[in-house]
Amino acid sequence: MKQLEVQIMGQSYLLGCPEGGESSLLDAVERVDSAMCKIRDAGKVRARDRIAVLAALNLASEFSQQSAAALQASASATPGTTSPGVESAGADPRLDALIERLDSALSVDGQLL
Repeated sequence: MKQLEVQIMGQSYLLGCPEGGESSLLDAVERVDSAMCKIRDAGKVRARDRIAVLAALNLASEFSQQSAAALQASASATPGTTSPGVESAGADPRLDALIERLDSALSVDGQLL
């Protein structure tokens, strides 16, 4: 296990990652740092923990939308077939519940950014 020192919103963190996973970790750090700085710079939220939660919700929502779009693209590319273990975009009730919770959380603050 390799350790990397990174900065997120000006604060240093020492993170562990497997050998060869450095670029993936650094990409994730850049996305989190960018999301958090964007929220902080909007000036509406100052507490670091709240900024982190809002950034996590934004990133999870973005990931969810990309995953749903990928599933739709995959289903439309090969009609009548699905990926192994995937019945349809709405087949996993846990995913549906997570998306519903994210939508509910995001609607409270409106469009976060």
